[in-house]
Amino acid sequence: MELEVLLQNRRTIRAIGFDDAPFIRRSGHPVGVAGVVCANTRFEGMVWGEIQPDGWDATDILCQLLLGGKFLPQLHVVLLDGISLGGFNVINLPLLTQRLERPCIAVMRRQPDLSAIEYAMQRLPQPERRLEILRQAGPIYEYPPFYFQVCGADPKVSAQVLKRLTDCGHVPEALRLAHLIAAAVVKGESGRQA
Repeated sequence: MELEVLLQNRRTIRAIGFDDAPFIRRSGHPVGVAGVVCANTRFEGMVWGEIQPDGWDATDILCQLLLGGKFLPQLHVVLLDGISLGGFNVINLPLLTQRLERPCIAVMRRQPDLSAIEYAMQRLPQPERRLEILRQAGPIYEYPPFYFQVCGADPKVSAQVLKRLTDCGHVPEALRLAHLIAAAVVKGESGRQA
């Protein structure tokens, strides 16, 4: 069902929020990724996967975690904590949207410093390819308190959806829980900032 219709009819919106676990750069170890499913702001389930730090597999892994699984048929929207996981393992937002057949929203806590991101990417293999994937995600929309990139949905509707999925603070509950769980799995306890 379209997000706009769900909002208008005050229906429950089911989202999955993906965030990566803390990791040590250049350790060579895979990075854990938590995917938390929420109905509005109520926890309903989760998936767990691993990606390569600064790798190229984030888009594929997220698809593998959902395609053929029990959660995808129930989901209305996919939320990401930023456009990359595990450092600069950049997610191809249009491809993710196409493969999952769901709107995908990369949510940011603040307006990113694109020149700093570009500079950091220069130290990694194939920086131009990473930047191109980043550009394909489209413009960054600002609907305070949310900053996001979106594929598969109208930005204004997306901002209303993010508001509906947020309990307190500026982070949708599915992303907040994914952050806390991913940190707890790696460090033994959840972090302060969620």
